[in-house]
Amino acid sequence: MPVPVLSDADRDKLDRSDDALFYADPRFVHHLDASFRARLTSLYRERIPPCAVVLDLMSSWVSHLPEELSNQEVIGHGLNAEELAANPRFDRHWVQNLNTEQDLPLADNSVDVALIVAGWQYLQQPEAVAAELLRVVRPRGEVIVAFSNRMFFQKAPQIWTEGGDRDHLATVAKVLLAQGWSKPQLLAEETPAPGVLGWIGGKGDPFFAVIAAKAE
Repeated sequence: MPVPVLSDADRDKLDRSDDALFYADPRFVHHLDASFRARLTSLYRERIPPCAVVLDLMSSWVSHLPEELSNQEVIGHGLNAEELAANPRFDRHWVQNLNTEQDLPLADNSVDVALIVAGWQYLQQPEAVAAELLRVVRPRGEVIVAFSNRMFFQKAPQIWTEGGDRDHLATVAKVLLAQGWSKPQLLAEETPAPGVLGWIGGKGDPFFAVIAAKAE
């Protein structure tokens, strides 16, 4: 059973309607700027081994994986079937609302790396999702949770909307630790603004990531 970390109030959100309704129409846009996406791809290049089975949870039409990275399989999950079908990196995918059903349709110890980008901030039951990821990731495999300071405010639980960037890092780490993941590595980095603004010191979307491993 998942170990509770959040309170009932922490899980509440302004828009309590079914998330599937909010994501019913595809959004073929980038929610994070080019500098954030480049840093994310660089991190994946560092952390994802070749020939890995990769689970891209809470994904969309793009996975930010390095072009040169050769994977055994990339499995996609999200809430919009059209976006998932348009993602060229997926070998297979499925649609599931993780706020109503957290059990993942994957075998134990079947995934090398699990990724969540700009999605954790919408989880109302992150403990159960973290526990499921621990089940499906192989020993010594990793989970990489990345996010910035953007969100659909009305769809994010109270613990996210009322916290700052450091609070978000701490919350993700605390939930993962409680479910049995190793002590996470935390990344908090500035990125340059894309284009000319970056040349004169402008800042892009800040980059945050939490990386944890499953014990052997």
